[in-house]
Amino acid sequence: MLADGELISGAVIGEQLGISRTAVWNHLNQLQDWGVPVKKIKGRGYCIEGGMELLSRQRITEALSPGSKTLLRELHLLDHVDSTNTIARRQIENRVGSGYVCMAEMQTQGRGRLGRQWVSPFGRNMYLSAIWEFQGGAVVLEGLSLAVGVAMCRAIESFGVEDVMLKWPNDILLGGRKVGGILLEMLGDPVGCCQVVIGIGINFAMPEEAAIDQPWSDLGGHKTVTRNALAGRVLSELLPLLSGYADTGFQYYKPEWEGYDAHHGKKVQLLTPGKVVEGIASGVSDSGAICLEIDGKRSFFSGGEISLRSLV
Repeated sequence: MLADGELISGAVIGEQLGISRTAVWNHLNQLQDWGVPVKKIKGRGYCIEGGMELLSRQRITEALSPGSKTLLRELHLLDHVDSTNTIARRQIENRVGSGYVCMAEMQTQGRGRLGRQWVSPFGRNMYLSAIWEFQGGAVVLEGLSLAVGVAMCRAIESFGVEDVMLKWPNDILLGGRKVGGILLEMLGDPVGCCQVVIGIGINFAMPEEAAIDQPWSDLGGHKTVTRNALAGRVLSELLPLLSGYADTGFQYYKPEWEGYDAHHGKKVQLLTPGKVVEGIASGVSDSGAICLEIDGKRSFFSGGEISLRSLV
């Protein structure tokens, strides 16, 4: 009711929802606790200045490519969750398979790589998790997070957004600042039939005061982009990738990933559990391992506990 940005009185809200003025006040306080910028104008009512685009099944579906529509088994839209990846994992326990997608307006325990928090305010960004089932275990999944990064760059660029790049292994950058991230979680048999949860977060209109411990960006300044259209484009790139990945592998996406590589030819530092390695970033292997040139020799590194830092 507030999403269109228009002023509406508490009495009208209560009448339309069939609740008391006190209940209206309590709900509005809850929205403010979630970070929704509800403004109260004494004697007139409430509004969200500038409005807010809520997730819409119809608008997301309208933005899907014909091929992705056939691959989307279920689109589950939620308001307030701990983590969309957690929701997806629970669905796997209920034997939900490939093509399930859930999105949320807000996450209270959004997760990034290495257990980091993913800041997830209400109605501001895109929080999406998809399930896909693969035969052949972990070997088939090599490089998948990097390939998903390529798909996300394609989706964002389709709106005319420029200067989109990737940071190994799963960060999406805009103007050199983090605008999105990817988190993959595998369940099932590591050498047989397994299910993968593909979690994607993209900053759309992050509040300026967001407590994020690194330089960040969002898509809010690009007026060609809407949240629902973005979700539709993301799924249009993601679902066909997942459907065909067992056949193509990362090799198909490798040249494109290297074209988006934000650190190619630059001096970088790799932080591993056992040591710190410095060298010149020189692309990736066919399985998605990062290549560093160290003292004239090429070495490859991979693993979920490795972090990359630029030294330039």
